[in-house]
Amino acid sequence: MTTTPPTNRPHTAFVLAAGMGSRMRQLTADKPKPMVRLAGRPLIDHVLDRLASAGVTRAVVNVHYQAEVLLTHLQARTAPHIVVSDERAQLLDTGGGVVAARALIGTDPFFIHNSDTVWMESAVANLDRMIQAWDSVRMDSLLLLASREASIGYDGAGDFELRADGRLARRPAGTQVPHVFAGVSIAHPRLLDDAPAGPFSLNVQWNRAIAAERLYGIVLDGLWMHVGTPEALAEAEERIANGKLN
Repeated sequence: MTTTPPTNRPHTAFVLAAGMGSRMRQLTADKPKPMVRLAGRPLIDHVLDRLASAGVTRAVVNVHYQAEVLLTHLQARTAPHIVVSDERAQLLDTGGGVVAARALIGTDPFFIHNSDTVWMESAVANLDRMIQAWDSVRMDSLLLLASREASIGYDGAGDFELRADGRLARRPAGTQVPHVFAGVSIAHPRLLDDAPAGPFSLNVQWNRAIAAERLYGIVLDGLWMHVGTPEALAEAEERIANGKLN
């Protein structure tokens, strides 16, 4: 007996790989941050392999800083198929980058994945959990969240309040909340409708989705590692080496 794959499974991803990597400058003087190695492999390969395992067949990757190094590396990949969104003329931030690549992404729901976010899975693959939770009718975007206190490389106050029905609200000023954005989301292309021109953050569109009660979240099962600094990289290396989630 064969099973039919979920009809809501995204087959395309947009990978944010154009950042300057300024907080890791001693490691990124001659290469972009996605090419920094974790557990012996570039960060970008951790991301692309996980997307491929989730059924993503096409990844649109934006490039800017030290673009040639990343482009040369990506040429050797066979899965997912790589399409380049070239931002060498102007860095567009997260929202502007997605808007610039909209024609390349297509008209179906798609993943948006930071290139410096990785995690150790628990029982079920988190991208598969996101796919199962995704609802194109109710949602403009579904964000993967991580525990603020039980993560590597994050020391902020958290990003979102997660309500009982899965909807998200912004952290009230001056407070702390349990969950932080883990760098991955599923988005419907309508999330980008009426987006600003030029560089802007995806937070602009998320705020609009919150106002319309169409921004949702799901909590990561496992250990999230935001590899944003050399110190976080070293801690992630150690945790991966011992293979323990906590």
